[in-house]
Amino acid sequence: MLFMPSKRWVVASQAPADLLNQYEGIPPLLAQVLYSRGFKTPAAADDFLRSYDHSAGQFLSIKGKRQSIDNAISRIRNAIKAKEQIVVYGDFDADGVTSTALMVQTLKALGANVEPYIPHRVDEGYGLNSAALADLRKRGVKLVITVDCGIRSTAEVDDGRAYGLDIIVTDHHSIGSQTPAAYAVINPKLTDCAYSEAMLAGVGVAYRLAEALLTISANGKVKPTLNLDDLLELVAIGTIADLAPMDRAENRGLVQQGLHALNRTNRPGLKALIETARLKHGDISARDIGFMIGPRINAAGRLDSAMIAYNLLMTGDEEEARLLASRLEALNVERQRMTADAQNVIRQQLEADKSLESSLIFAGSDSFSPGIVGLVAGRLTEEFYRPAVIMEYGETESRASCRSIPEFDITAALDECADLLVRHGGHAQAAGFTVMNENLPVLRERLQSLASSALDGQLLIPTLKVDAELMLDQIDLIAAADLDQLEPTGHANSAPIFASFQAQVKEAKAFGRESAHLRLMLSRAGMAPVEAIMWRAGHLARKIENAIDIAYTLEVNEWNDRYSGEVVRTPRLNIQDFSPAGESLVVRD
Repeated sequence: MLFMPSKRWVVASQAPADLLNQYEGIPPLLAQVLYSRGFKTPAAADDFLRSYDHSAGQFLSIKGKRQSIDNAISRIRNAIKAKEQIVVYGDFDADGVTSTALMVQTLKALGANVEPYIPHRVDEGYGLNSAALADLRKRGVKLVITVDCGIRSTAEVDDGRAYGLDIIVTDHHSIGSQTPAAYAVINPKLTDCAYSEAMLAGVGVAYRLAEALLTISANGKVKPTLNLDDLLELVAIGTIADLAPMDRAENRGLVQQGLHALNRTNRPGLKALIETARLKHGDISARDIGFMIGPRINAAGRLDSAMIAYNLLMTGDEEEARLLASRLEALNVERQRMTADAQNVIRQQLEADKSLESSLIFAGSDSFSPGIVGLVAGRLTEEFYRPAVIMEYGETESRASCRSIPEFDITAALDECADLLVRHGGHAQAAGFTVMNENLPVLRERLQSLASSALDGQLLIPTLKVDAELMLDQIDLIAAADLDQLEPTGHANSAPIFASFQAQVKEAKAFGRESAHLRLMLSRAGMAPVEAIMWRAGHLARKIENAIDIAYTLEVNEWNDRYSGEVVRTPRLNIQDFSPAGESLVVRD
């Protein structure tokens, strides 16, 4: 069986005190975190914290050598004027669903005859589908605008053109060896694209196109019936759910504005979803999107139809919104169960078949739902710190979701196996593909060989980047409030991690349903103990030493006092890793 790795803590160096004093208006702990993340000057730190000031789009400046946003805008405006049937062709994940809703809402506000099309994960799979395009043309559609997909659908775009469709591709995924011969291709990753931010989510690209369309229309005779601010909540959800990097000024700015919009949303569907997820309206964070809202939207496309989530975002009826939100809640619960069951199946395969123990996990089952293989791959990659390819086997062809580690670019590896694949695409650490079954043995061997070549000789231990070392008596509500300035956190701008050594354990117990989680009370000299929790670690309660080293994030626990009825707020540590005191694997940066 593959080993369960411990984590290596890379503790950032302490910034010189005289330098931190120059970070005017920035509290010392926050300044240290920013310094550890590469903002080595006060000006750089200040610019990052105020990145929302720089989020205004310059999308009209996108000019490609062959194709540009001008082509797309001109074609769309002509289609609206001629009352042509337009279809927005999306994807079934949260990024794709929010992109579809955003683009349809924009085009409707401009008077377009438009409808959505989101493929079914099981029946059609990811990306453009030639049969679907043929059917759309038969129904009178003349223009297809993709969102969050299409950049690798070269054959399908060719088919669509042959059917008589004009296709505008908007996407953010990695570029393949060929660019689709579409009417226009909008992707900030194109080498001939002049846009300043290549790491937008699909919904970010769609938003910038919508911004250009609405800006031009606002300067014309017919004013659009939509404010750009009404779209930002969709941008925030899709960007966070798709793990777009939050260290980029544009993503950060869009999400900051989107969170503001989400916390005052008038969309019945989002209101119902917030209520169903037991979130506090007006206090929604990026973390809430990542762990509560995004998974529920994703659950529709994983186990049923993504149109359930799309309809939730677009409905104006409160009763329908409640029904759709309840449906998403039930699907999300089922998704959690199925993911856990599938993960256990793979563990059993790994234990039974030692040949699976390599630098890359390649396993699967014909009983897996296509909607959960990506989640399983992610869980296994996290558990074993290896790239994971998890298959959903079909009769003649199979589909897979892949997740990887920073040391191995999975999409680049799939590019080297393109001759064996029907289609593939994705990012460096997340990808998917379809393969004919007769190619599976060779594909598995080649991928495992590529992973071995790339990873052999490396110490494959997951890394925790620790922003600062703290004494437990430095932790209070003021410190937690200061760190809120880092929001929105997410991929590439995670919540800061701190380390404390030789922490004294006053109490350790399991809590929650089936005692699944761990709660510790850690002593502090002359102060009340501080609470620390670790999710899914209740089984360790009886094994905790009296003194431990801990790596954690700092959060605020809030509850109503049963006697006074007042809201009580206390600092709490969310443990990411721990070890007996003195046994943590620490590297000083």
